[in-house]
Amino acid sequence: HTSGRSARRVVEESRELIAERIGARPSEVVFCSGGTEANNLAIKGLFWARNAKDPSRDSIVFTSVEHHALLDPVTWLEKHEGAHVLTTPVDRIGRIKLDHVAADIEQNADRIAVLTTMWANNEMGTIQPVSKVVELARPHGILVHSDAVQAAGYVDINFEASGPDAMTITAHNLG
Repeated sequence: HTSGRSARRVVEESRELIAERIGARPSEVVFCSGGTEANNLAIKGLFWARNAKDPSRDSIVFTSVEHHALLDPVTWLEKHEGAHVLTTPVDRIGRIKLDHVAADIEQNADRIAVLTTMWANNEMGTIQPVSKVVELARPHGILVHSDAVQAAGYVDINFEASGPDAMTITAHNLG
């Protein structure tokens, strides 16, 4: 029992430290094997939770430049769960076009279950306006996820202040 208690203490202290550093509560920190698993859990979990409460919420919004860790669960939901996918274009530097997000939301607000976007692009380094995306989605009850794997350790990330319902980070980019 002693070694188990010691291990648990390390895990819980780590959870508290991570939560403090990213502006979250310890209860909001869930450990997974990596970013891909965490993205799967977040996107599918948010979609299923929202769709279970309201079956007409069958749509997912994401950008045209998402990493496969986001693309794969979204296309899986489309193929296996009948999710309708709305792909938002980006500008020439890879930033999500907020006017298109706003238009998608305006036209489909009652159908969108979840909106997901990376925080920072893994190839171009473009930082997405996550807080603005949340501002557009929140009044319509749309859940928001951000894959912050590429941003963690490079830009300030504050889960509570930025407002998404779920966010993914991973240790391999933190050093």
